[in-house]
Amino acid sequence: MTTMITLISYFYVKNTYIDFDTELEKFVNDYYTHQKALLKKEIDVVIDIINYNATKSGSTEQELKEETIRILNNISFEKDRSNYIFVYEILNMNGGDNFAKLLVNPNRLDIVGSVISSNYEDANGKKFREEFLSDIRTKGESFTQYVYKKFSSSQVNQKIAYFKLYPNWNWVIAVGIYTDDIEKDIAKKKEDLKRRVKTQIIQTVFLFILFLSIGIVLSILLSERIDDFFKEYREKVKAKSNALIELNETLEKRVSEELEKNREQEQLLVQKSRLIALGEMISNIAHQWRQPLSELSSILMNIKFKHNMDKLDKQTMEQKSKEAELVLDYMSHTIDDFRNFFMPKKDKEEFYIKDAINSVMTIVSSALEYNNIKVEIDVNDNIKLNTFINEYEQVLLNIISNAKDVLIQNNIKNPLIKIYGEEQDGFVILYIEDNGDGVKVNPKSKIFEPYFTTKGDSDGTGIGLYMSKIIIDKNMKGKLRVRNTKDGAKFVITVPK
Repeated sequence: MTTMITLISYFYVKNTYIDFDTELEKFVNDYYTHQKALLKKEIDVVIDIINYNATKSGSTEQELKEETIRILNNISFEKDRSNYIFVYEILNMNGGDNFAKLLVNPNRLDIVGSVISSNYEDANGKKFREEFLSDIRTKGESFTQYVYKKFSSSQVNQKIAYFKLYPNWNWVIAVGIYTDDIEKDIAKKKEDLKRRVKTQIIQTVFLFILFLSIGIVLSILLSERIDDFFKEYREKVKAKSNALIELNETLEKRVSEELEKNREQEQLLVQKSRLIALGEMISNIAHQWRQPLSELSSILMNIKFKHNMDKLDKQTMEQKSKEAELVLDYMSHTIDDFRNFFMPKKDKEEFYIKDAINSVMTIVSSALEYNNIKVEIDVNDNIKLNTFINEYEQVLLNIISNAKDVLIQNNIKNPLIKIYGEEQDGFVILYIEDNGDGVKVNPKSKIFEPYFTTKGDSDGTGIGLYMSKIIIDKNMKGKLRVRNTKDGAKFVITVPK
């Protein structure tokens, strides 16, 4: 509780001072804006006085001007402030050495009545008369800040002045305020705010400490009651804990048994998948060997025929032996290709996608050619992957074999399988597309469920696509998805590089 109250007090004080700084900054901005508005209002009052004087009858314009100058010399809007009215009679609106005549300026009686220059620079080198004259030409008024001598003093300070054109007499009437007077007001406001914030903080921290003290007293008073309550509760829990331990042991045993059953089912599923893959391999070997076995049979029949006709000479025997050796060598390479494909590899390795596709095509090409299925492959030779090559090839084999079966089952004219790929944002994406009329089930993701098949019970097992999704999504941290196209289905295999 002490720590909590201390932290609350700390953050409260910190945030209060932040709010204080924000409020002070806002006050300063608002105060400067307010002072500018007051200057503008003062000039409007002066112009109202001039307009009122100008309505008096029986006086010439020159007499009116002289009366107005006398009045303006005696106007002061605030006591103990260095703001006074000063007036220029503009002689040249474009500026220059003789741009205006100073008519009123209680602070500079030494130059009242003199012609002044717009090229005059203040202590900081600023030509403030050029600045306000430029605004007068365009807007008829100007707010200008510059350095100037204070009234009845030799001190030089920053001053904000408002200038406005009185076009009837071509006068520029101005009033200003020194920023040090504004800063004095701001300093007073700052001190007042500080006192208020300090008082507020002290009161709040006192309340926090009071609440803390009350909380500590209450906790002491309640501690014994709470301790008794927990003693009773511990006795009850102890009585129930024995029953819970027995129940927990029973649950653990049941969970263990269920996990064991699930592991056994997964092992059976994997074993079944291996047997199916083995069956596919034997079927593909049969397709691959059908033609070379026919050729070998033809060679043996030719040798036997020549021998029976007593025309088996040495040259013929050597020629047919070489032909037989070539056929047997082809069959041997086929066995090596299948053995390498199904040989388990547990480590990741870098390989070209094109090589993996070609390896799979070696296995299924005969079956595809036998069923007149055309395969188009458009994959860049330089696209690489770093993953489990055998598992990746197994997925390709499953999808291509599934596409082959669909094309045969639906009696598609001009059956076609397209294989193409790309690299995108650190992933290798391979597309396998067919024109077999697409996936008819809804949702389409159902084809990845175990034991789901659209084939007959004797032809389909529903394991191939399920195992393919497990391999890509879990083992390779990728995605295997399917969607329908205009003519068929498109499988998308996305694997990180």
